[in-house]
Amino acid sequence: MTKPLLTIASGNPQKVAEIEAMLGPLPLRVQRQPKNLDVQETGSTYLENALLKGQTVASITRSWTIADDSGLEVDALQGEPGIYSARFAQSNEEKIKKILSALGDTPYRSARFHSVMVLCDPNGNPIKNAEGICWGELLKAPAYVGGEFESLFWVKEAQCTYGELTQEQLLKLGSRGKAAREIAPYLLKELGLKI
Repeated sequence: MTKPLLTIASGNPQKVAEIEAMLGPLPLRVQRQPKNLDVQETGSTYLENALLKGQTVASITRSWTIADDSGLEVDALQGEPGIYSARFAQSNEEKIKKILSALGDTPYRSARFHSVMVLCDPNGNPIKNAEGICWGELLKAPAYVGGEFESLFWVKEAQCTYGELTQEQLLKLGSRGKAAREIAPYLLKELGLKI
């Protein structure tokens, strides 16, 4: 019996690998969206952006599709950069510089990674959406070189930054992991799969 196909609506190989690992035990073939496809994130919420990506990719690939949108929300910055996290600055280095500069010396550095994930059927109809939040705080300098916001985001429960979480910790504590755990049973049910 051929395993059902699931497309992850992303061209980012890291994100695809991360979501695939989160769905690891499910008997699925996983692929990423077509190479030249670039869905513009014109929504005003994570859910709108995830739906735009999920519905477009599902309609093109004619396969079950998972899409997500996520961002970093900093309390002292009234929830910014939020849905604009990916477009906050040109490079990772500039993003870090910009957020640290905006925070200045404030001791109030609480923040959260917020993810919304959607499951669409092969016709592009949304079947289920789920949300995940990982709470933490921003350090005054990145914990390692070459990272993005995840190198600044301290997860107290794990005693490390988000970027240093293991795959197991990402599934349990990570915002995308929490959303994926909520989506998985619906995916199983819709595809008639058992683990």
